[in-house]
This record gives sequence, C-alpha cells and structure tokens, in this order.
Amino acid sequence: MHPDATGEQLLATILKHDSKTTSYKFALLRALNDVVLGHPDLALTGELPVAVPLTRLAEWWLAYYWSFADPARPVLQGRPARRGEATGHDMALRPALAQLRAAWQALVVGPGRAGDGYFLLTEMRTARRRAQYPAQLLTAYEQARKAAATALLMPIQHAGTKEASVFAAPSRLRDVVATPLPGTDPTERCLLVPAFLWRACHRLSLYVEALCVHEWSLFTEQLGAAPRGEVYALLTARPDNRRPLTWERNHVDVLLFEQHRFACPWTGKVISRPDEYDLDHLLPLSFYPVNELWNLLPVDRTFNQRTKRDRLPSAASLAAARPGLAASYSTYGQSAVLSLALQQDAALRFGALAGGDFPTQLAARAVAFINDVATVRLAGQRF
Repeated sequence: MHPDATGEQLLATILKHDSKTTSYKFALLRALNDVVLGHPDLALTGELPVAVPLTRLAEWWLAYYWSFADPARPVLQGRPARRGEATGHDMALRPALAQLRAAWQALVVGPGRAGDGYFLLTEMRTARRRAQYPAQLLTAYEQARKAAATALLMPIQHAGTKEASVFAAPSRLRDVVATPLPGTDPTERCLLVPAFLWRACHRLSLYVEALCVHEWSLFTEQLGAAPRGEVYALLTARPDNRRPLTWERNHVDVLLFEQHRFACPWTGKVISRPDEYDLDHLLPLSFYPVNELWNLLPVDRTFNQRTKRDRLPSAASLAAARPGLAASYSTYGQSAVLSLALQQDAALRFGALAGGDFPTQLAARAVAFINDVATVRLAGQRF
C-alpha cells in the first residue's frame, strides 16, 4: 500500500459517503484539487500543512457555481426544505453571485457562456487586468468572493466525522506554522491542508476532479434540479483559447513598432509585425485557466492555428523551447509596464525568483510547471 494511501481513501470517503445537504463538500475538494494543480512544484517541508487562503478557494467556487446562479434557469444546490422548515439548504452565496453575473452581463455582448466564471477568475487575479473593469463589477466580485469564503466554513467544519475531522478551523497565516502558497499575506485566513492530503491530490488530480464532477452531478440530479448530463456539462465548461487579451497585445505591438523582435519558441520564426503572431497560452486555458503574463507569449500564427491549437507541449518541445521562452521574457523586459507585470505575475505563481538571470529562471519554472500539470492531468495528445 502506498504510504499516503489514507489520502486517497479520505478523498473518496468524503465524496461518496459523507452526509451532504448541499454540494459544498464537492466544491471544497474540487477547489482544493485545482489549487494543488496550480502549484504542482510547491516544496513541502516535512509534514507541515499547506496554508491555502480562503479567498483562493472562494475564487474557484465563483467559477464552479456560475452557471447554477443563472437567474433565467437557477439550478438548486441544496436539499429542499422539509416540512416545518422555513427554508431549504441551497447555496448561501447565490444572491451575491447573481449580482456578480448581472454586473458581468452588462459588459458582455450576447448571452454569455457557461465558462465565463473561469474567465472572470483569471481576469481578477492580477491587478493590471482588474484595472480594465468598472468599479461596479469589482465591487460585485469582492462581495461574491466574500460570500463564498463565508460559505466555505461549513464544509471545512463538517468534512469527515466529529471524531476525526479532516480540517482544523481556518487561521491567519501569521498564527500557524505551515507552508504558504506563494503570495499569501500573513493576515489572510487560511485552510490548513494536511501534507498527506496535498500529496494525494497531486498524484490523483485528474481522478479527484472526475470523481468530484461525477458525484456532484448525481447529487444535483437527486435533488430534482437538473439531469446529471446537463449538470456535468455545466461543471466542465471551461473558457476557450480565443480571448482578445487587448492589453497584452497592445504592449507587444508597441515593442514590435520600436523594432524589438520576438522569436516563436516553438518554430524559431522571427516575429517582426503584429500580423505575424498569435498571443498564445503556453498552458492552454482548457487545462488550467492562467492569464498571467509568463503564460502569454507571441508565437507563429500559422503554427499556433494549425498545429498547437489547444494542445499541451510535450516535454521535448518544452525543453527545446526553453531558451526561446527566456528570450521572449527578456524582450518583455524592454517595456517597463510589461516588465513589472511579468515580475508580479511570476511572484503570484512561483514566489520570488531571487538572484541570477530572471528570464532564464522564469523560463525554467514555467517549463517545470507545464510539465507537472501535464503529468498530474495525465494529458494525452501533446505536440
């Protein structure tokens, strides 16, 4: 038996056998799993728990529950009220999330998409992208995230049994001894994830996600809220790779007009004009939603549209592209605005890259991150 087998058993037990009045436990474990996927190279120190800010988990909840809060077709996420009960057990964050959807819809042409919650999540994670949106949306987002963080306390408290609760009550990072996620403020309230559970999610990321989605779909169908196939489609809707990324493109275009050059990391083709490139997600959004600048680079438009598309690069392709990634990051450094954004986004994902050649270090961390995500997700077709 694997020394961490209890991690796998615990995950399966919570998902399949814990009592549930709402879908919160599915959402908690799925969010935890997504956080692990976003930090696959986090170095655990012995058996110290990992401190995960409640706000990070809450951001994922807004994406998961986005489609269920559609006012035109709300999908119940808790057991209806029994006789004598004033209310049922539907999600407490529904009103705040509905307000956020309304604020978002005011900016969208057309009906919007089921995956818009994921897109908004990536937009709100970095200051430069948040700055593009009106105050009304930002206020609605903060209120919804606060509501989700509050709702998280219930499944955290009730995961497992009274005799063997899985999680301790959330604490501020400054008050605990733990391994923090990069960018965590000492004042943030954090969920302390046992090291054995973190390792189990890392090994079985794809399995955990699949089991969360499957059990969540069955639970929602049992409520009579929607057929499980429809729920599955809503839970697995993710953004595609064709978003405008206007801010980034504008600054790349300025660099090109100033006679700076990029080379496609996949083909080596020199990019000298705005019509020669696509701004590509190295790690496609369909695998993990990351709009951070280190994950966005100019690439040969023909190669991107005909070969790469939404596929993950292979380990060999990444190794060959690594010098090209470093060169592109170095070119970003020729713009004061892009240089600052790149450093901030790298710190958000990887922590401080102290000393040495920043572009080279960042390229190494980006390659390792993408390879780790591909490994834990058991990615099939890579180029």
